[in-house]
Order: sequence, then C-alpha cells, then structure tokens
Amino acid sequence: MRLAFGISRSSFPTREPRLSTDFFASTSTAFPSGRPTTVKIGKRWREYQGANNWDGLLDPLDDALRSEILRYGEFARAAYTCFDFDPSSPTYGTCRFPKRSLLRRSGIPDTGYCISRNLTATSGARLPGWAEPGAPAWLSRGTSWIGYVAVCQDEDEIERLGRRDIVISFRGTATFLEWMENLRATLTHLPSVVVPAALGSDAAEPMVERGFWSLFTSSSSTRRSLRDQVRQEIRRLINKYDGRGKPLSLTVTGHSLGAALAVLTAHDITTAFQDAPMVTVVSFGGPRVGNASFRRRLEERGTKVLRIVNTQDIITKVPGFVVEENRRVAADDDNGWLPSWLLSKSGWVYADIGRELRLSGRRTANVVACHDLGVYLNLVNQLSANCPLRSLAMRAATSQNQGPILG
Repeated sequence: MRLAFGISRSSFPTREPRLSTDFFASTSTAFPSGRPTTVKIGKRWREYQGANNWDGLLDPLDDALRSEILRYGEFARAAYTCFDFDPSSPTYGTCRFPKRSLLRRSGIPDTGYCISRNLTATSGARLPGWAEPGAPAWLSRGTSWIGYVAVCQDEDEIERLGRRDIVISFRGTATFLEWMENLRATLTHLPSVVVPAALGSDAAEPMVERGFWSLFTSSSSTRRSLRDQVRQEIRRLINKYDGRGKPLSLTVTGHSLGAALAVLTAHDITTAFQDAPMVTVVSFGGPRVGNASFRRRLEERGTKVLRIVNTQDIITKVPGFVVEENRRVAADDDNGWLPSWLLSKSGWVYADIGRELRLSGRRTANVVACHDLGVYLNLVNQLSANCPLRSLAMRAATSQNQGPILG
C-alpha cells in the first residue's frame, strides 16, 4: 500500500526507524556530530528558558542557547528512535526499549536524565463503519506510544543547568488514525473557558486545532488520556522534588505533531497547577495550534514558547489563516488580503504562537526534506554567535544538503 509522499509500507525499517509516515512528522535523523558541546548555564538558566523572551539571544544565536536547542532536539529525536514503526510487528505502535535504557539505546547515553514515565496518546477519530471489519491492526490502532517524561538526576548536570530540569518529549505522527486527526484542522473551543468581561462580549474565545486537542484529551477503556497521564506524572514529580534545594523547570519539546502537543501540554500544566515551575516549550517544525485568544492565555500564564521554524517548511504555515493586528486576514503572502469577517466564523483563523527562531534552508520542492528534524538540527548547528559570516556559512552548508537521510 502506498502512503503519503509516495512512501510505500516497505519503507518502514524494523530497526532504528528513520522514516515516519505523516504529513505532520516526516523523518527524524540523528544529529550527525553526536551530543553537542554543552555550556554552563548556572544562574542564567531562567534567561535561557525564555524569561525575557530570548531577547538578545537569537540574532546572533547565543552559543549556549544553540547548545540547549540541540540538546532538546536530541530528546525529540529519541522519541522517534524508540517508536516501533513496523506495521507487521506485533509490537507496532509501542516503545521498543525499556525505560532504564531508552535514552542510551536512542543514542544519547550521557544526558544525565532518567525516564520516569512513558506516555501514550489515543485518537478520538475512528475508521468508517464499512472499513472496521477485518481492518489490519496498523490501520485501526487507536492508542500508541507518543513520548516520555525524563528527569535530570545527575548532580553535575543539575549544577551546569542551574536547576533540576524535567523534560517531556513527543514524537510526530506515525499511525493512520493520528493522520486522520491531523486533517481535522478546524478550531474547537477549549472547555470551561470564561472570557474576561473586560475584553467585551465580542472577544474571541480560546480555540485550538480539533485533531490535536482530540489526541491530547481522548482516552480508551484501558488507557488514560495523554493529558491525564502528564498531569499525574508532573504532580508526582513536583511533590517529590520541589523544595529539595535546586529549583525545578519543565521543558516540553517535540517535532511536528509533537510540537503541537508540546504547546497543549504546556498550557494544560500552567492551567492545572497553581504551583507549577517555569514551563518552556522548545518546538521544531510545529504547525499552528490555536487562535490569538489561546496565545494570550499562554502568555498570561507565563508559558514561554521558542518555535524553531525552517522558512522553507510548509508545515509551519498551516493550518488556517493568521489574523493580524489590523483585523484583516493574511491568507498567504502571495494571495493578498481578505477581510477578517469572512473567516471569523469559519474556524480557520489561527495565530502563530511563541518567539520564532527562523532558519533558512535550501529552497526545494521536497516537503519531506524541508520538514525533517535532522535538517532542523543541522541548520541550528550552523548558526554561531562567534561567526560574523554565519548566514553565508549556513547557505554553503545547506546547499550541499540534498534532502533528508531516509535510512
């Protein structure tokens, strides 16, 4: 059977999967030079976690921040490496490695972090009734391993970071039903959200992409929702580590669909926990997630989002349209302007969320290559505060890149 981008089922390796099947995931290749050199963060950790919205750190890109971005990119890559992509495998859709060796067997053995919990996501989408009888497991699988929670336990790393860091990492889309969720791209209202009276009756309510929200909140008869799993684990870790000398931080990372789930996770944590530590999102190649009102809620609750974007990556420009401050809608740079009232009731008016680090890769018509996580990490690695000709060096390096390594 042939899937997206002309990729056949035979493309799925049974070892070290390099290829995902989705519109919101693409491949995930290992960062070529291994673990990036780390820099002592120490007392400046809040600044590097976005306390000042990364002012003065992005252009040129600060070397310590570059190192941290690459480090979190490796956590996102590990979420791909661990996943069993082989639809013929009896363990398809699960994590291939036990928690105690997950990071080591993913190629990052010296992080100083330990996995505390595996996470699963359940799709609220269902196959059409006519397709359900006799459907293969890979087609009808509703719940799959989506990522993990890891806690920094190494004292030297805690000292370097200036705090004990908790990482939540998500992979991109891998299963057919997750694919279907990605295509449910209209906005839906967040439940039980009251718009402040000061904003007026015409103020837009917070809304998020319907499919992403479904994956985040759906449960099954045997599995809690991803939202509930994260809440339970974060509450346990806060109770365990809060007040033990070093401050806590929460960093949520992911690529593609994982980037969207990272934003929803950060929002939920700051909503559910009054005592939550600082929450930061480091996302790679993420699609749009919600409207401008949802973005304001994130900002009001102190969530910091660093959105790493390849300017050639179309996935970061979908779904929907973006409403500008002048209340007109930019459908696309090439498509002119449309009055906002034409779209305000349609469920397609989105907002770009967070502070962007924009990368400029080689122009190509290959959507997979532009969206590849390995390409993102290579582009970040080319940015250096110590190189005044960094953009020229980046162009030279990326001109040699002929697309993602598919393995």
